[in-house]
Amino acid sequence: MSKFWTPLCDRFEIDVPIFGFAHDMDTVAAISNAGGYGVYGATRRFPQEITDELAYIRSLTGNRPFGVDLVLPPGMPEHNSREAIQAEIPPEHTAFVKDLIDQFAVPEATEPGMRTRFIRSKEIEQQQLRAVLDSDVNMLACGIGAPADVVADAKARGKTTVALIGSPHHVAKALQAGVEVIVAQGYDAGAHTGPIGTYSLVPQIVDAAGDVPVLVAGGVATGRHIAAALAMGAQGVWMGTAWLLSTEHQGHMHPVNRDKLLQAGSADTVITRSESGKPFRQVRTAWSQAWEAENAPKPLKMPYQDVLVGDLLGAIEEHDIEPLIHSGAGQSIAYFNEVRSVAEIMQDLVSETRQILSAQARYLG
Repeated sequence: MSKFWTPLCDRFEIDVPIFGFAHDMDTVAAISNAGGYGVYGATRRFPQEITDELAYIRSLTGNRPFGVDLVLPPGMPEHNSREAIQAEIPPEHTAFVKDLIDQFAVPEATEPGMRTRFIRSKEIEQQQLRAVLDSDVNMLACGIGAPADVVADAKARGKTTVALIGSPHHVAKALQAGVEVIVAQGYDAGAHTGPIGTYSLVPQIVDAAGDVPVLVAGGVATGRHIAAALAMGAQGVWMGTAWLLSTEHQGHMHPVNRDKLLQAGSADTVITRSESGKPFRQVRTAWSQAWEAENAPKPLKMPYQDVLVGDLLGAIEEHDIEPLIHSGAGQSIAYFNEVRSVAEIMQDLVSETRQILSAQARYLG
């Protein structure tokens, strides 16, 4: 495969500076095996699952590097107690969710949902971190929050540390924590994202980061976007939406959700707090519209919103409630309208980036 180069390629022994985030193990391994840097989203996994799943990815990648991403938000409760959280959920929120269940005739889930398998808490966070630190994964990325003690522990274990941030105001804190790579995540991005557009955000973060390398996330879908990221001073890109429609990811994808993603354009995504309590970009469906209605209560903070809707979200997919099925996706979903392998997606990204970078030379005169 033809390549393009930044210093991160030599630093991490990768072929191209394309970092790919996914919740599916085979997809993560395929990204690394295609010359990029796969990153596994493990925030909703039990500690033993993290141990086993990182070992599985390692079995597929050999010596190629890959990372794991955890969400470590401040202000979470101390203990993994669903009962304690449920006791504080306002009755009007419970009633609204019951009305949704009745309106769409959603049967009960047969097991806890992805967001209610455990409570996002300091107790679970510490157990997850121990599983990651004890593994041979090459990178720890912090999707929300990058505590200095966590960064120090990971670096002491020889793991690269990364922080995803959506505002220039967060750069100083990330640098003080000691992170080695910053991901500048623009408004365009899927899932948890901030209020500033990628083009406005990245140059500010690059300037503030100094010698710390920056990756661009949010709206990255083609070689043109990658070339633009490099032109803004970044050393690579961080992509998530690109892999949702990869062949490898389909085992992790509800068929109805896949079809919605295939048909979606950039304007078909919306930011809502109804998923987790934090801003979360997803494909617009009856789910997001219900929470935007005038009679809808304001979503609760994490982890209260998790507990409020977690079982229902699981039941929606379990019982194929088509109007409510959805997933996180960035505005770049408009560029992906067929299912292809990770290797094919990667090859097209690399080829187009090289073409664009070569073509730009004509402007030098």
